[in-house]
Amino acid sequence: MKRPSLSWRIVGYLILAQIVAFALAWAASTALGLAGVEIFKTTWDELAAPRASRLVIDSLVRDADGAVRIDPVPELRAELERAPGMKFAAFDREGKTSLPGSSPELVAAAQRVLGVSPTHTHLILPGDPGTSPLGFMEPRWTPYGRFHIAVYRQKFRWDDIFHAIGADLQWLAIYPLAAMFMSAGTAWFAMRNGLTPLRAVVQEASGIDMNSLDRRLSTAGVPEEINPLVEAMNDALDRLSAGAARQRRFIANAAHELRTPVAILNARLDAPQEPSFKSDLKRDARRIRNIVEQLLASSRLGERPNELDRQIDLVALVRAAVADSALLAIKNKRQIAFETERPSVSVCGNRIALESVVANLIDNALRAEPEGGTVAVRVEAEAAVAVVDHGEGVAPADRDMIFEPFWRKTEAKPGTGLGLAIARELVSLHGGRIFVEDTLGGGATFKIVLPPAFDDAQKLVSSTNAP
Repeated sequence: MKRPSLSWRIVGYLILAQIVAFALAWAASTALGLAGVEIFKTTWDELAAPRASRLVIDSLVRDADGAVRIDPVPELRAELERAPGMKFAAFDREGKTSLPGSSPELVAAAQRVLGVSPTHTHLILPGDPGTSPLGFMEPRWTPYGRFHIAVYRQKFRWDDIFHAIGADLQWLAIYPLAAMFMSAGTAWFAMRNGLTPLRAVVQEASGIDMNSLDRRLSTAGVPEEINPLVEAMNDALDRLSAGAARQRRFIANAAHELRTPVAILNARLDAPQEPSFKSDLKRDARRIRNIVEQLLASSRLGERPNELDRQIDLVALVRAAVADSALLAIKNKRQIAFETERPSVSVCGNRIALESVVANLIDNALRAEPEGGTVAVRVEAEAAVAVVDHGEGVAPADRDMIFEPFWRKTEAKPGTGLGLAIARELVSLHGGRIFVEDTLGGGATFKIVLPPAFDDAQKLVSSTNAP
């Protein structure tokens, strides 16, 4: 289906506006004339002149000898009955001879004027008041040629308004038509040239695909009225580019993050005789599960941020994560302890995302904790979670870098992968922050600080202000 043209739509609106403007101007001038304003002065009966002239023209007949005369048609006779004082006359082209059937009084008065070949005449017969014209005469085309038609003391009726409009259009139409054609041509030319920048934008947009999402539409030379559309399209391209980047990052993250644990898992399968074979497999499977859950949580929350507004009991969530890790910790000759300052701490967020972050930190702490040591997991009153290990710790210079994807301190040691990078992204989506501190006596303490839910924040403020 062909789309409507904006250029022709505007041209149509302009033509319609011109028609309405001329109609209003005609109505206004007529109303002012009827109101007695001198420059526009007219009468209701004057509006009947075109219809009365048409009745006279319809009454013209040609005799057998070829002479034209006036033989009133039934409509003209009815009009004479309605307006007994009405008179009419018709004259030949030169205005020298009146046609048979013309009113003698009107012929006598009109012939004095016809000697100067008038095109439009207002008449007042002797003896009638001269306050306003009572008769009208003008040359008209008829079936028998051009004649001067005169009418006098015709009477107004409501349909005369339309007859008057039609009569005025016969000689005034050239002006509105010229104005409309000029306006239409000017509007079409202006639109064609005004839309040139938009066509250039369309050409640019047609060259953008998934491999060139970094390109943006140029706003140079774009009219002010179109600029918001171009800017909105550029904003849409920004969002599309960000979404595509998230998808590419998700695929890359999944590939890189899963590569190391899968390689470790393959290595373990090559040595099934090891005493810790079964527990090591479970640990590797747990790590892969945590990675997958973090990747999925990051992807989902990036696309559906409304899933971050669910109220969660942080104490219950962390306690469950510690319980899930307890058996694995024991089998790896380590212990894990859970502590909380309050029985319940509420936050708003996504349960799966927060569970995966806490599980990742606990898994890292168990790997860093020396054999026989204890990993402490603590929920603090201010909606914070601390995971404490007593391993080698993290040097102050590396505490920001460890949250970068695939960071490695040295090439000899495996990096942190994407676990901490995704953890930071998930915590940031919750409006919180994650950082690392020294553990008293050696080791690292990873801490998550989240904004408390509204109700819980109110309780916290009340307890702080209590005497």
